[in-house]
Amino acid sequence: MPTYVTLMRFTDQGIRNIKEGPARLEAAKKAFQSAGAEIKSYYLGLGHYDAVAVIEGPSDEVAARMALAIGAQGNVRTETMRVFNESEYRKLISGLP
Repeated sequence: MPTYVTLMRFTDQGIRNIKEGPARLEAAKKAFQSAGAEIKSYYLGLGHYDAVAVIEGPSDEVAARMALAIGAQGNVRTETMRVFNESEYRKLISGLP
């Protein structure tokens, strides 16, 4: 399954309600599962981004839909990128001219 890294920054609403964060994370995990995806890992961050999630999902469309659904709740702003693991990287590189 494709892998995605989502970088998150808390909104004012998200940080005001930070104590609800663990419950929101559990709800997000269930929502991702119902979409055929999985949050493989979640990290609280220091610096420019407040949190990072590594997600596996069936398609770019599912990843985009889930990022939009999470963002629509108003607690975080997200930036999601498709990433390739080492074996995918090696396969891509082997096809270069």
